[in-house]
Amino acid sequence: MDSLVPEELQRFNAPHRMRRINRPSSFYGKQMPEYRPAPGGLALYKVRPALITQVSDKIDIELEGGTSKRVRPKDITLLHPGPLRSLGELDPPPGDVTEAWELLEEGETHLEELAELVFGEYSPASAWAAWRLLDEGLYFEGTPGAIRARSEAQIRHDREERERKQAAQREWDAFLQRLGAGQLFEEDHRRLIEVERLALNQSTASRIMQALGRQENPENAHRMLVDVGYWSADHNPHPRRQGAPLEDPRQEVPPLPEEPRLDLTALPAFAIDDAGSDDPDDAISLDGERIWVHVADVAALVTPDSPLDLEARGRGANLYLPEGIVHMLPPAITGQLGLGLQEVSPALSIGFCLDEAVSPYDILIRPSRIRASRHTYEEIEGRMDEAPFATLKRLAQAYRGRRDAAGAAHIDLPEVSVRVREGQILIKPLERLESRRMVTEAMLMAGEAVARYALENGIALPFASQPAPEAPRRPEGMAAMYAYRRQMRPSQSKTLEAPHAGLGLAAYTRATSPLRRYLDLVTHQQLRAYLRELPPMPVSEIAARIGVSDAASGGIRRAERLSNTHWKMLYLQRNPAWEGEAVVVECNDNRATVIIPELALETRVRLRDKAYPDQRLRLAVREVDPADLSAWFRVLESLPKGG
Repeated sequence: MDSLVPEELQRFNAPHRMRRINRPSSFYGKQMPEYRPAPGGLALYKVRPALITQVSDKIDIELEGGTSKRVRPKDITLLHPGPLRSLGELDPPPGDVTEAWELLEEGETHLEELAELVFGEYSPASAWAAWRLLDEGLYFEGTPGAIRARSEAQIRHDREERERKQAAQREWDAFLQRLGAGQLFEEDHRRLIEVERLALNQSTASRIMQALGRQENPENAHRMLVDVGYWSADHNPHPRRQGAPLEDPRQEVPPLPEEPRLDLTALPAFAIDDAGSDDPDDAISLDGERIWVHVADVAALVTPDSPLDLEARGRGANLYLPEGIVHMLPPAITGQLGLGLQEVSPALSIGFCLDEAVSPYDILIRPSRIRASRHTYEEIEGRMDEAPFATLKRLAQAYRGRRDAAGAAHIDLPEVSVRVREGQILIKPLERLESRRMVTEAMLMAGEAVARYALENGIALPFASQPAPEAPRRPEGMAAMYAYRRQMRPSQSKTLEAPHAGLGLAAYTRATSPLRRYLDLVTHQQLRAYLRELPPMPVSEIAARIGVSDAASGGIRRAERLSNTHWKMLYLQRNPAWEGEAVVVECNDNRATVIIPELALETRVRLRDKAYPDQRLRLAVREVDPADLSAWFRVLESLPKGG
């Protein structure tokens, strides 16, 4: 039976076999003698040895390390009456565990008898050693007054289990050593999945982080994964943290159904977008006094509650990351319906004229065929004096003037395009081009026209609205615009029309990006149902879709915002000598909130002197922490006004 003795119990075995203790059969099974606690006795307090020093109504005990306590009699178990002078006298005497176990043959005994069987004596040291055998629970189980010898099968099972745990602990300790040294094996990566889940905000705890003594939060987990090479230094965790999908949908795309379409192919249509855009879903035409805004006819393929519709609803919108685009709909739909990607494109065309008050009237909405050409804003900017752009520019300026008079907000804070191409981070400020303003105003006209059309014809739609700020005013300067933006309340989608204060429109719906935004697609589905004289979705269905889409698209927008900041931080980290200009937008004693225009980055800096709004500073980067999306700068100088 020596093979059953685990390493942790071998300390109780003498280096030689003890002689068998022969006792009469009447000895076994007797109850343990009752001893009264007295000074010098050995007691068990919780799981620790205690020396009884004084007995009164309560019992004074001394614990290892010299700590004294006063306890109730029921708080301790007497192991030996003594005398014991010091807990330092409890070194276990030599003994033979297996022989004692064999003698008991799965019978019962008590602590005094077990001490004599194993160690040949009943002393404070042997009593404590016997208790430790009982507490370890391999050969014996029970209480000091009723100890049972366990079966051979139980012992073998537990020994194997303990050996397995010991091996696992050795593996764990070796892993932590490799982790600390940054020399991981390939198989170690599976262990780091728990840290990755913490870094992605999918869990709140990590055994590895605990073992390393690091606070368990996504930022610390992010740093650790980068430090050990599990993540690359530029890994972007924010889309997954927000639960955003990272792959395009894979559903099959049906063919475009045959149906009557208004032939507008003779009318030049211009699909104008940023360079590199691959999902053109709107174009503009001018037909005399009538403006046409053509929109990709996505609802012709994506019908309500179809698999494609359900997928788009769950995503809410395209995810635009510096690394690339994750589409709301299968890319094959863009290839089939994107305006200008085919010689002739199907569209849902929104036509209207502007009256003397510059409001849309004589509104026509038709499925159509168009012949669109693709252009960039920069290209059209050089053609703004040509037809039809000169007329469209004049109408756009008049429409904007009408919105301004209604209190529309125009917050001209810096914006940038952040792109990652072949590992290079490209940050480009967005120019305030007249061509961009023209297209924006045309899309707003179309949204107002569709809202009016729906109200006149009783079509339920997801209308977009925005409450007015508490103190509406026309901001001048970057600091005033920053303060005004903070007053603006978020826009909302509702089934009832309401003013959109930010746009200066009494009724508005988003209708020009059904390839990119789900609620635009819902608007198109409703319009097509009305035009085909089919039952449109009731208000309750629209409300339900708004709820699902808002929840999904909210995560998409956060993922985009955080991802842009992530790559800006990496840009600064890769350019430690960066210097640039900043504008003070908020002051607080010797600290200021500033915006760095070339990065469209908001940050805080410490100043020696009190700052003033719109003060210009020159900054240098001091430290960057991509995991925390934080950068710290030092102020090099204060620049003169207008300089």
